[in-house]
Amino acid sequence: MNIDKKTRLFIILGGFFIANALVAEFIGSKLFSLESSLGLKPIDITLFGIEHLSFNLTCGVLLWPMVFVMTDIINEYYGKQGVKLLSYLAAGLIAYTFVMVYLAMKTHPFDLWENSGQSVQIGSMQVAYNKVFGQGLWIIIGSLVAFLIGQMLDVWVFHWIKLKSGEKYLWLRSTGSTLISQLVDSFVVLIIAFYIGNNWPLKLVLAVGIVNYIYKFTVAMALTPVLYILHNRIDKYLGIEQAQQMTKSAAQED
Repeated sequence: MNIDKKTRLFIILGGFFIANALVAEFIGSKLFSLESSLGLKPIDITLFGIEHLSFNLTCGVLLWPMVFVMTDIINEYYGKQGVKLLSYLAAGLIAYTFVMVYLAMKTHPFDLWENSGQSVQIGSMQVAYNKVFGQGLWIIIGSLVAFLIGQMLDVWVFHWIKLKSGEKYLWLRSTGSTLISQLVDSFVVLIIAFYIGNNWPLKLVLAVGIVNYIYKFTVAMALTPVLYILHNRIDKYLGIEQAQQMTKSAAQED
């Protein structure tokens, strides 16, 4: 099969984008302590009267920054339509995967498998399986809605900054759009999943959202050099002339 470089690159970027989004959804069921994982003493923050806050995050945050980096790279070369296509496809596949996992959870376990966990002090493999893979409906809805809103906002801010600044300042349009979209994403998912779905007090939602965003802000800034590395590699792969033609075409979508 003869696939041109432009199409091959879109398939590679799109595949990596969707894989990261899917994996982030499912590893997000685990909470971890960032400070303890780094061998540091947990910080102790008080916000809105909520005490003893620290960087206790879902494992999904390990991958979501890369999803937004890929969004900006795809946006740079393939424009709004490329990002929208992959975002809708990723959201659809995430929803489909949740349905398949739900059906798997409802199947009756084979006795040998069900009892196999007893040797490692797991009473019921079925209960453990459902506990790991099962997520509340409001969490699923919140994560999907936040993902789509964050992606669309990222696209809009990216192109708005590019319209104002031109081809220069890749770091500004990429990092700026990521910081704004992740700010909204952080609070939308918490409001839907926990304020609406689990009756969390609003001040707790705001406090946790701010702590989460501090982490996302820091990681987004740290990943800025990755944008330039990817941009440089892609330009070399496509050839400067074709790369410039693609970025110009993507910018003209406005």
